Amino acid sequence: MSEFQFYLDVLKALDTVGAKYMVVGAYGASAYGLSRNTHDVDIIVDLDSAACDALALQFPPPRYYADPVQMRDSIWHGIMFNIIDGSQGVKADLVPLSREPEYQIAFNQRIRRRVYDGDGNPLDIWCARPEDIIVGKLMAWQEGRSAKHPSDIYAVLNFVLSGLADMEFDVNYVSQRVTSIGADALRLWVTILDRVQSELDESPPPF
Repeated sequence: MSEFQFYLDVLKALDTVGAKYMVVGAYGASAYGLSRNTHDVDIIVDLDSAACDALALQFPPPRYYADPVQMRDSIWHGIMFNIIDGSQGVKADLVPLSREPEYQIAFNQRIRRRVYDGDGNPLDIWCARPEDIIVGKLMAWQEGRSAKHPSDIYAVLNFVLSGLADMEFDVNYVSQRVTSIGADALRLWVTILDRVQSELDESPPPF
């Protein structure tokens, strides 16, 4: 079993027990047109005590390590925790919402979206909206300046503004949020937005 597949198993378990979670990052962006091959599954969780117990029961020992006490302690202290498949040597990292309070707005407006596993099978998950996916990537770029984030932002923005998405996209929401991230991130956002809008203005409609 790959680490990616194990992450998907954790997502399915979170759904099974009715736990509150949200997928962000590149895998979340795949729900909005990003085709970059990624095994990067970033999961934000907001678990109460009962959800910790229920989730741990989905991964029983001795094969798995999923300690509900550790989960509760990690949530209380705002630190990441793991679920581990000892027989395969893979683990999933879960990030408590208490560690990333800036995601609270995104968490409150998360939506159900369809993504796909490594074999192309559909999987419905709780995912951040495209606006919040982009905001998260602007935050990550501001911090690390990785070249993958601008290209991911471009792909998502092009998808949602081209009419291929089945939802409205709020450009003003992103513009307002990015002003608090930093001047460089704001310039990057404006540059990508201008590029996408210019290209779409020059292209015929998709239908």
